[in-house]
Amino acid sequence: MTVKSMDEWQRLSVKILQAAGANESNAQSVAEALVKADLRGVHSHGLRQLPGYVKAIRNGELMPTTYPEIREESPTTALVSSNWTFGQVGARFAIKVAIAKATKHRVAVVSLVEAHHIGRLGEYSEMATAEGMVCLIWASGYSQIQQTAVPYGGRDKVLNTNPLSIGFPVGEESPMVLDFATTATAGGKVMLAKINGTQVPPGSIVDRDGNPTTDPEDFVNGGSQLPFGGHKGYAIMLAVEFLGRILTGSDAHAEPNRGGNHRHQGVTMMVMKADLFSPKEDVAGRADEMARQLRAVPPAPGFKEVLVPGDLEARTRSARSREGIPLSDGVWKSLVEAAASLNIAL
Repeated sequence: MTVKSMDEWQRLSVKILQAAGANESNAQSVAEALVKADLRGVHSHGLRQLPGYVKAIRNGELMPTTYPEIREESPTTALVSSNWTFGQVGARFAIKVAIAKATKHRVAVVSLVEAHHIGRLGEYSEMATAEGMVCLIWASGYSQIQQTAVPYGGRDKVLNTNPLSIGFPVGEESPMVLDFATTATAGGKVMLAKINGTQVPPGSIVDRDGNPTTDPEDFVNGGSQLPFGGHKGYAIMLAVEFLGRILTGSDAHAEPNRGGNHRHQGVTMMVMKADLFSPKEDVAGRADEMARQLRAVPPAPGFKEVLVPGDLEARTRSARSREGIPLSDGVWKSLVEAAASLNIAL
């Protein structure tokens, strides 16, 4: 285990990204996004992604010095192209456009195309809640290149993780932010388990023959992910596919040599003021009341407490801000190797 402060990981990441060809602005933005993910304990979308970005830059799939732009817009909508730069750069730009439009017109819908991996969706919901906005995000299109998940009742994989995020601002409590893949576990977490030599939870994956397994090697060797929640999770997975890839028309923006597995990615962000129908203070007060009511529920056998989505991440962030951010030996090794390939010694 390697432990460093947020600033130390930030500087290290920027150094690697710039050596790989990123300009300072993009490098700082991406490094911050990755470190924030690890700070919150979401290691699947943290610094373990960095070696993959270095490889994508080398392969010409990721343009490290371009910037996003608005391709078309109305007062309440916009289609943003990331211009095949880092997905975090494009997604941050897109959510800021959505927040600005919603601030002026109360509601906004912004879609993002031509983007590489956008990282942790919860970051963009947090950006919206910080401005007093409700946010809903759907991301999909990955199955057009890489099928990883079987449909409910099916044996052949045709879908992918199709993540979604929802953020709701509150008053004095931590914002309610959910962020999860519609597979039983995120693909990044399966690969992280492989790197760390650990198992995944039961009900997450099946092997190439459709048999349940907890060994990530079975997934790598032709296995598949499962939708969470049976037929209901499968239905939500499809909803994200429709609201992400199909609504954005991202297939029309795909380019053969750009984006890697994300070339068909379509991300839709819906942002609205929390006080659309009630005064802001009333909404915040009722949200706080609901959160406190939930946390006050006595825990069931086998549980220590009842939590609200976002609680664990907020606690982890607080602790690691004081104590440092730990990365596993496997992730550290991958960073050392990526740096060495760029003639950087860590």
